Amino acid sequence: MNSRTPSRLRRLSTVVAGLALATLLLSGCLYSMIPSGSASAGPTAAPDTSGVPDDLKSFYGQKLVWSGCGGGMDCTTVKAPLDWDDPGAGTIDLAVVRHRATGTSKGSLLTNPGGPGASGLELIKSSLTFAVSSTLIKNYDVIGFDPRGVGSSTAVKCLDARQMDDYLYGIRPGARGSEEWTAAQKAENKTFADACEKNSNGILPYITTVNAARDMDLLRGVLGDKKLNYLGYSYGTFLGATYAQLYPERVGHLVLDGALDPAVSSLDVSTTQAIGFESALRAYMADCLKDKKCPFQGTVDDAMSDLAALLASVDRSPQKNADGRMLGADTLMTSIVAALYSQDSWSYLTQSLTGVLKGDPSVAFQLADFYNNRQDGTYADNSTEAFRAYNCMDYPLENDPAAKAASDAKIKADAPTIAPYWDAPDPCEQWPYPPTGTRGEITAAGSGPILVVGTTNDPATPYAWAESLAKQLEGGILITRVGEGHTGYNKGNSCVDDAVDAYFVDDTVPAKAGIRCE
Repeated sequence: MNSRTPSRLRRLSTVVAGLALATLLLSGCLYSMIPSGSASAGPTAAPDTSGVPDDLKSFYGQKLVWSGCGGGMDCTTVKAPLDWDDPGAGTIDLAVVRHRATGTSKGSLLTNPGGPGASGLELIKSSLTFAVSSTLIKNYDVIGFDPRGVGSSTAVKCLDARQMDDYLYGIRPGARGSEEWTAAQKAENKTFADACEKNSNGILPYITTVNAARDMDLLRGVLGDKKLNYLGYSYGTFLGATYAQLYPERVGHLVLDGALDPAVSSLDVSTTQAIGFESALRAYMADCLKDKKCPFQGTVDDAMSDLAALLASVDRSPQKNADGRMLGADTLMTSIVAALYSQDSWSYLTQSLTGVLKGDPSVAFQLADFYNNRQDGTYADNSTEAFRAYNCMDYPLENDPAAKAASDAKIKADAPTIAPYWDAPDPCEQWPYPPTGTRGEITAAGSGPILVVGTTNDPATPYAWAESLAKQLEGGILITRVGEGHTGYNKGNSCVDDAVDAYFVDDTVPAKAGIRCE
């Protein structure tokens, strides 16, 4: 979740169902197979239009038409205002999927997997049991949706697959950091932004988290729920916290897992994430060195030094893949970042680095492709485009040279392996619309208890952000998962899982001091 890092590292806080399990790509297996068949659409509660202004009642009062869409689920489309400040200025579509409760339903549970730009619809359709526990599946109608600008909703559109390949994987002219290299990066960012403006049918100014949160309240209303129950991962925590700030009186049960700190600037996000991934990389190296298959030897410092040399080597002399693409340092770094999201993926990082050391970049490309959701030469979603659209509207541009220099110095000191590949011209400088978002603390005064889950060595959304968000929220309660990887719920830690499930199902709220789960 960072608009300042290189374009190839374009979504550092993204869909948890993907990067957490690289085995989906590398083994060719599906993580979760939902039984096929048609859903019974079943009745929907009457829309909740209480407290809705007259100019929005036609949106909140719309009657949903559900149809079976495979996997025992049903789907619908919801109309939302393009511009919430001018509801008569046009509409957009929101794509929604529902898995009805297998037991007695307590209402709807909306979910968001992160990004911004990840498809919540596809997460629920393909990986329901990864997104939520069996307890929640029994007790709630689980709702996945694509936020505005994303996937099957009215979507941001930019480049075709060939152009996207060049943008994400291409080798830039000139030495890294040189005037030639920088100029090429800026030109590509301009080409990307211009394509988004040309192909997105006027929606770019309205792709913001505030508008997505308003859409989420619309979904609550048309689903017939008086209050919102919500489980958000990664960027989804910022979406959920924004909702709570806008509609504190409509908060039911909110769990925010892998939290972003809404008060942190994009420059601070970049700095903190670079250090977080360096920390995760050192943890991987310590584990790797215990295995005779590890391609590195000596101490962790020795191994990190050797990895730095490998990155510099492919930066100077990219390696050719079987499909003709060239592996440079940026793509190799993308593959490393992809594998660091989950300790379960570390073995694939070992395979990748072993291959590159031998001149075979194939596994590195598999990891990078998985990260970019590239399949057989095409892109399965528009997550790159949507990520850029949200970040460029949500984050004010950073224009302080002294702050930039301080950030660069801290990254160089605390993340020396990653530092050379972390900085590039800010792509949002080329965006066709100025940002409308602001950064500041979110208190959600009057919302009631909200659970914030943080993992102690989460590289993408560092634990300090979860601590900060829990303190900001008037009703914030921190659940700490001690461990590696991105996010903490439904990953096998019964202490975390039981606390979250009890909160959703039994309305059991942990003590304000929170819970620490070893």
